[in-house]
Order: sequence, then C-alpha cells, then structure tokens
Amino acid sequence: MRGERIAVLDACVLVQAPLRDTLLRLAEPPELYQPLWSGQIIQEMKRALEKQIGLAPSKTAYLERELRRHFADSWITGFEPLAGKMTNDEKDRHVLAAAVHAGARIIVTYNKRHFPEATISQWNVEALGPATFLEDLYVAAPQVVIERIHQQAANLGRSLAKQLKILAKAVPSFVEIVRRDLKHGGH
Repeated sequence: MRGERIAVLDACVLVQAPLRDTLLRLAEPPELYQPLWSGQIIQEMKRALEKQIGLAPSKTAYLERELRRHFADSWITGFEPLAGKMTNDEKDRHVLAAAVHAGARIIVTYNKRHFPEATISQWNVEALGPATFLEDLYVAAPQVVIERIHQQAANLGRSLAKQLKILAKAVPSFVEIVRRDLKHGGH
C-alpha cells in the first residue's frame, strides 16, 4: 500500500504534536502512506516549535533525530534546483519542488492558499488539508486508523474519547467522522 500514496507533510502539520503523532503512526507498518519531508521543512517545524510553542532546542533536536531514526526513507534531497521553476507562494516553493522531485502527488498542509491549483496541477500534485488527508486514509482503511488512534490514546494514558477530543482541535471534520462511525458501531 505504501507506493500508492506518497505525501509531503508541510511544516505546519508537523508542529502540533497530536496531529504529527497520528500522521506518523499511520505511516508505520502496515503503512497507509509514505510520509516525506525535506531538511528545510523540518527546520521550519523546529523554528515554529521553538518560537511559537517554546520548546527547547534540545527537544526539537531530539524530535529530528527520532524522525531520522524511524523514518530514514522520508527525507527528500536534491530537489533544490526545481524550486526556481515553481510558481506557487514563494515561501513554499521548496515544498512543491520536494514533492515533484520525490514523485509525491499530495502535499498535506494547512496553508492551501500557498499552493493554488493553477500552480500545482501542472506538476500532478494536490494540496490537501490534514483533515481531508486523514479522512481519505480512514475511508481506505478504517480499522487500521481506529486501531492506531486507540494505540495512541493508550500510549499516552488517555481514553479514546479524550484522544479524539484533543485531535479534534487540529482536524475537527476528521474526528467528527470517526466519532459518528464509532457511535453507530461502524468500526
């Protein structure tokens, strides 16, 4: 299933720990998708975590080491020459260039306005919000998604309901679908 869905995760979706954790758990075997990022995306994430959330540089360095250790195949390099050919928002041209270079068809981002359709469709790339991306994964493998969120909750000493409440801050429409299905016994 890994080769069917390759997605570049933009820095903005990697900043929120609950969302990052959920996205990365869904990329663990059996993978629902292959996550990709570049060193530049990870540096943006680290800056945001340090400046906006106040994480110590030692903690963001640890996070980067863990990403390198657990997702060694997720790092995109060699895309830089393509960035000059991109016409989307200047601040995110490196993200689109990384996606094109890696053959990813999806960029998961909150900043969809930085990836106007007219600037990315020519590269056969689509920008999806994280809720839409998670909804697509859920439709493809609902049991796996529910199981991973259950594991996430258990690992953090939370109930599934509490974990969903926390996740709803980042991806409310996705959580609403999961809650509805759980309520109706669908999964």
